[in-house]
Amino acid sequence: MIEPATAPSESGTSPRAGDAVSMKGVTKHYAGGVAALGPLDFDVSKGDFVSLLGPSGCGKSTALRIIAGLSEPTSGAVRIAGDGRSIGFVFQEPTLMPWASVRDNVALPLKLARRSRSDIKGHVEPALARVGLSEFAAAYPRELSGGMRMRVSLARALVTDPDILLMDEPFAALDEITRFRLNNDLLALWRDLRKTVIFVTHSVFESVYLSRRVVVMTPRPGRISAEYRIDTAEPRGEDFRTSAEYAAYCREVSIGLSLATSKGAPRQ
Repeated sequence: MIEPATAPSESGTSPRAGDAVSMKGVTKHYAGGVAALGPLDFDVSKGDFVSLLGPSGCGKSTALRIIAGLSEPTSGAVRIAGDGRSIGFVFQEPTLMPWASVRDNVALPLKLARRSRSDIKGHVEPALARVGLSEFAAAYPRELSGGMRMRVSLARALVTDPDILLMDEPFAALDEITRFRLNNDLLALWRDLRKTVIFVTHSVFESVYLSRRVVVMTPRPGRISAEYRIDTAEPRGEDFRTSAEYAAYCREVSIGLSLATSKGAPRQ
């Protein structure tokens, strides 16, 4: 059951006013009785950057799709701040229309919402500028590198000015140099726009570099095993990536991930 955050919970109390997302007792079971997720209790504060980290098949992407309203939980409640519709989603694959230009790909959500031509232009051009693609507005996806196609996907998610940005391993298929560059660009966007970001990744290093909070999940059915606050000076950059502080955080989260995936992982 997905509800706006202004709705009362099943116990009759409202979720915390500062939460953008609240999941209480959420589970997901598929046909044949496969338990994919939960029970999961998970809250994200407005404006926070949170990474979901865990092994393949642990339910990270399932949780993201439930938050987005693309999948219904089997049980439990999900509450989204506001009307629950202000969500942008960046998938692992850019999923661009090959016959459409970069500009038209980014404009798609606004066209589907039947926005006026002037309104669309007024949103698309700034979205392209934010991801550094203004000069490529007339190009087609086949003419772009993998990193640039992912930038198009990010611009498309931002064009509606969502409050919440969900990102499902968006940089997993990219080379390391491109991935580092996009990590930096994403942090710059987050600092500028202050969206609530929930980021799914397999990478300890990426999760620590990007996030203010890392949530480690157990193998299927995914539950929260541990959480880590990454309290470091902002803005983050290459100085942080090469620091002893970063290495220490990565070591701590790596140990937590190892514990979560081991036989004796804590199950909350």
